[in-house]
Amino acid sequence: MKASAIICEYNPFHNGHKYQIDIIKRYCHNPIVAIMSGNFTQRGDIALIDKFKRAEIALNNGVDLVVELPTVYAVSSAQSFAKAGVQIAQALGVTENLCFSAEESNKDLLFEIAKAFDNADFNRKVKEFMENGDYYPIAVQKALEIIVSKEAGDAVTKANNILSVEYLKALKGTDIKPMIIDRIGVEHDCEECNGNITSASNIRKMVSENDGEIFRYIPKCNRELFESPANIEKLEKVILYKLRTMSIEDIKNLPDVNEGLENRIYESVKNSTSLQQLIDSIKTKRYTRARIRRIIICAFLGITKDMLSIEVPYIRVLGFNKKGAELLKYARLALITNVSDGYKSLDENARKIFDVDLLASDLYSLGTDKISACSKDFTNGIIKRH
Repeated sequence: MKASAIICEYNPFHNGHKYQIDIIKRYCHNPIVAIMSGNFTQRGDIALIDKFKRAEIALNNGVDLVVELPTVYAVSSAQSFAKAGVQIAQALGVTENLCFSAEESNKDLLFEIAKAFDNADFNRKVKEFMENGDYYPIAVQKALEIIVSKEAGDAVTKANNILSVEYLKALKGTDIKPMIIDRIGVEHDCEECNGNITSASNIRKMVSENDGEIFRYIPKCNRELFESPANIEKLEKVILYKLRTMSIEDIKNLPDVNEGLENRIYESVKNSTSLQQLIDSIKTKRYTRARIRRIIICAFLGITKDMLSIEVPYIRVLGFNKKGAELLKYARLALITNVSDGYKSLDENARKIFDVDLLASDLYSLGTDKISACSKDFTNGIIKRH
């Protein structure tokens, strides 16, 4: 049995995602697995809708199995996000294709860029640019322009291209084939609309503005799902409290904190009265806003550097239909279907990773208007479709 996998966030699921699923079904004829981030996302934000509801929407729109990309990796850099997603795809034991979208229509160029990361001259140039003050994405862009081409440098300024390159790098040494699909409609983070397609970030903006037009851009779903969307601003005081209780050493142990950044964060925390002020005061030419947001979320959830060195230790199942259930027979990692029983079977490292997932679920509803009780991971059963 073979399957096609998608590493995703579905924050929220929209018509562009439905198009991608339809294309995969047309050309691969495989069951589709969504390896989906949980309640917090790679851009250092809270998910608009919780992971259980997003899994349900995915199953209602053509996905056969939804498994969770653990929070530790879901809120990490593009490289760690992609690497962990590919580890899960491989551990499923049936993945034939990893399917993802890119803005770049020249697929050969994406393979060239991925190959450049094995080039000693390229890596030397990246190091030189960083030593001269450029932050990593700019250093990579400049090095690609020299070693590969101007087009290669331009390509890595776009979010989906960046993730596509990381997927290609992570797939090396596996038997999973990449399937790159042209991104249609609009670019990532674009606020424009093209027919019934717009970006997830624009939909999130529309939700925050109570714009009823959002339902033009998402497949048919229960409108009640959007009645109490999560918003990071609702967590502002809780996050600031957490940061104010941390020592410099605590901050130094957060992922992506190096080169003395902990001192800058520590001082900024003491003087900031809002999340936006905090991000603005930490931001420099070397540190992107997305990186700072991820560091803040890691601090909030207690994620440390050592956790990222742990390879994905389990496959947490959120939902499936009949085809998806069949795929689970081939898994090569510990399967968590019943949380109570599954947790008991995990070793110490695996529990470190899973504890963050549990905490993320418990804290999630504090970012909504409807605060719920803890332990949803234990009380919400697997979503099943026939």
